[in-house]
Amino acid sequence: MLLRILLVRDRKFYMGKFDRRMRRSAACAVCILICRLCVGQQIPPEQSSPAQPPPALTESTQSSPAQATPVAPSQAQTSPAPLPDAPNAAPATNAAAVPAYEQQPKRIMGVLPNFRSVTAGANVPKETTREKLVTATEDNYDYTSLFFAVFIAADSFATKSTPEFHQGAAGFARYYWHTVADQSVENYFVELIVPAVTHEDSRYYAMGREGGSFWKRAGYSLTRGLITRTDTDKPTFNYSEVVGSAAAASISIFYYPTKEQTVANGLRDWGLDVTYDSITFVFHEFWPDIHHAIFRTKDTKAAANP
Repeated sequence: MLLRILLVRDRKFYMGKFDRRMRRSAACAVCILICRLCVGQQIPPEQSSPAQPPPALTESTQSSPAQATPVAPSQAQTSPAPLPDAPNAAPATNAAAVPAYEQQPKRIMGVLPNFRSVTAGANVPKETTREKLVTATEDNYDYTSLFFAVFIAADSFATKSTPEFHQGAAGFARYYWHTVADQSVENYFVELIVPAVTHEDSRYYAMGREGGSFWKRAGYSLTRGLITRTDTDKPTFNYSEVVGSAAAASISIFYYPTKEQTVANGLRDWGLDVTYDSITFVFHEFWPDIHHAIFRTKDTKAAANP
């Protein structure tokens, strides 16, 4: 479909939208640098509570000699305190594996959507088609998504990336509904239509601090634009992202002015959409580290006074 569109005829339009999208990528790059600074900070080790005496010894010291039950020497030597890997200690081990500061929120700071991210170490069930639909719809029409679209539209409005939309309230409204339409078409293709056909899991599974160094986590999150997992938890090429973004770019150019309907614009939007999503994965990967670094004192007080 893209090959049937005429070649680029207006360099001004081309560079306008290119500059706007590069600003978004630059903002994401700044977020990565912040992540690099925050992840280097170590979390203070938790103080372990003093070991409790074995239950058998406690009961024997409180009971009178006449009521105490004689214990064979072999039994007394083979009855130590419960080990950390005993069944009653399993919940503590699981809680330590996924600490509170590793949790992925649905909304970052209440203003950025984060519905596709899965907390590091979390065991989640298979993503159904209905759940794909719900996630894509939340990414499109949750108040955070609509609020974020205001800033993208405002940037396009200020830079006059599409002069045919003109200025004023009517012009800003045109920029805004085009922005919402762009993200809706892409999200439904990337998170619902293509993954439902290819049986892919469209969610992002964070590695967390236990996953390795900063560079390992950054490399992992950047490659999620090309690599994902199937519904059966096997690694696969990310057809959802690559093919879905291509289909969305092919469709979206048709509701823009005629001068924007070019092969170059479609290919550019396709590449920038994949790149932008990959950089977004990096930000989501390190957001728990950033949040913990900023609100460390507050979290510590909350943990000390539940």
